[in-house]
Amino acid sequence: MLRPHLLLTILVFVALGAYVAHFMSEQRTLQPLPGSTVSGGNGTTGSSAGTIGTANSNRANGGGGNSSRPDKQAYNDDDRNWGGSANDDQSGQRDVPGQFDYYALVLSWSPTYCSDKGQDDDTQCNRRDGRRYSFVLHGLWPQYDNGYPSNCRTPRRPFVPDTVINNMLDIMPSRGLVIHEYRTHGTCSGMDPGGYFALAHRLFDGINIPERFQNPFESQIVSAADVKRAFLQANRQFGPDMMTVVCGGAGGMLREVRLCLSKDGAPRNCGQNENRRNLCSANQVFVPPSRSTARNQLNEQPVQLPTLPYTNSRGADHLPGPQ
Repeated sequence: MLRPHLLLTILVFVALGAYVAHFMSEQRTLQPLPGSTVSGGNGTTGSSAGTIGTANSNRANGGGGNSSRPDKQAYNDDDRNWGGSANDDQSGQRDVPGQFDYYALVLSWSPTYCSDKGQDDDTQCNRRDGRRYSFVLHGLWPQYDNGYPSNCRTPRRPFVPDTVINNMLDIMPSRGLVIHEYRTHGTCSGMDPGGYFALAHRLFDGINIPERFQNPFESQIVSAADVKRAFLQANRQFGPDMMTVVCGGAGGMLREVRLCLSKDGAPRNCGQNENRRNLCSANQVFVPPSRSTARNQLNEQPVQLPTLPYTNSRGADHLPGPQ
């Protein structure tokens, strides 16, 4: 017969073993929270872009568009990107709000988006008031001289108020794009949504759009150098190294013009992001007209994209990284 103190010791060890087994079982079934860092690695759980990247990746070529979810639910109320970036490193020197080298002011050619991916975009491409967009603001992107920050850590959820969104819709005809641009790029500016978009609007308003691109009703075939030359002639404050042209897709279509500015809004030379040759490697660039929408009031035939000789339709459509 076991002595009482020996029996008590055995019971204590049995209870302790059961507790340890239960604890280990619970640990195996736990899943990391969205956006939390996985122990032993440098990445974060899941995609840093989440629904925002999916809903907006196809808008990098011209501005806005509708997601399958209501804008407010899909963007402003989605917290998966809040509080950090997948690009955070251990030094703490990257993806820090306000720590960047210059801005890229990105102007998108709206007719390309409408011809390519905007068939169901009533806000930008199928308006009932007859308005047609030419160059629209894609975004104002903080850049490093080599690389870029994104989804920077902010003390509060990066909510964009409706008043700020409405003030941008004349040059950014997509509610979802406005919200996405602040979450992905504006958080790295070090400014709140009101200040960031006020600066973006002021810089956009300070650019003179060349006459041939203001509201063309005929398609054009030009070179990237032609587009750049027209912008330089209309904006004498910029030099050749302060802007770049982006083209790509079927027919080598014009997609974007990017202008580089210092933090205080003065023109400056671009960094390595905009100096890559494959941003527009086509010898000829097709510029669809402003009337080339998915549906139009005059029941015109859709614009047929030409087959251009010596073009590279696989040219880069946009800067690497979140758009």
